[in-house]
Formats: sequence, structure tokens, C-alpha cells
Amino acid sequence: MTGLTKTFKIKAKDFIHAGEASINIQNLLKSLDFNPQLIRRIAICGYEGEMNVVMHGGDGQLSVEIDTSKLVMEISDNGPGIEDIEMAMKTGFSTASDEHREMGFGAGMGLPNMKKNSDEIAVESSPGQGTQVKMVFHLS
Repeated sequence: MTGLTKTFKIKAKDFIHAGEASINIQNLLKSLDFNPQLIRRIAICGYEGEMNVVMHGGDGQLSVEIDTSKLVMEISDNGPGIEDIEMAMKTGFSTASDEHREMGFGAGMGLPNMKKNSDEIAVESSPGQGTQVKMVFHLS
């Protein structure tokens, strides 16, 4: 397989549709007979990234590109950015609002789960500049 790319829009504060991109990616990977454990890891990363955009970011997108050796997932938004990436990568650190915590979010596991479940991760962000997360999953 070479060069399959899918892109999904993510709308800020749209909790009704949050997670749909991850479900679509999961279904695509199942149809391509991907390993179930790999599908699970990719779906976790997609969902965590989507929820970060919905809760913290402005509008954004999630894209996946699949080739013979890897799947690359990129999540970007035009939100307020992350002030301290190193701190945001620590388990339990959260900037979730009280409203989001009441909804069951804000445990501080988003970026740590993405790091744990991807083979490679790069996070680029700065205050006022949005956030870009790139994760790589090796297919071998």
C-alpha cells in the first residue's frame, strides 16, 4: 500500500462529534486488516488528540497518511497553543476547565497517552500559535 491519506476536520467545542475521526480511522484500519493492537494504539492517540483540540484548541484537523512502512498521524489546531510542552507531557498535568472536568475530562492523560501509544511523537506549539502534533506508528 502506498500513499493513502485521509483528513478530518475537528471543530472546537463540538463535543457531539468529538471522536468521529478516530472511529473513522479505526474502521478504515480494520478494513485494511491492520493488527488489532496497532489499531487500538492509533485510535487512542487519535481520540486523545481530537479531545485536546475540542477542549483546548481552536478549529483543527486530524490527518493520517499510510505507506508500506508506517502510519503518520498529524493533529493541528489554531488554538491558544501550549505554554509549557514539557509540563503538558507529564502524566496528571491538566489545564482543563471546571466544565470539562465535570464532563469527565481533564485527567492530564492526553499527551502522555499519545506519547505512550505512538512509536514517535513531536509536539510543536507556542502561546498564540496553535499546536501541531505528529505521531508515527511503524507497521513492521
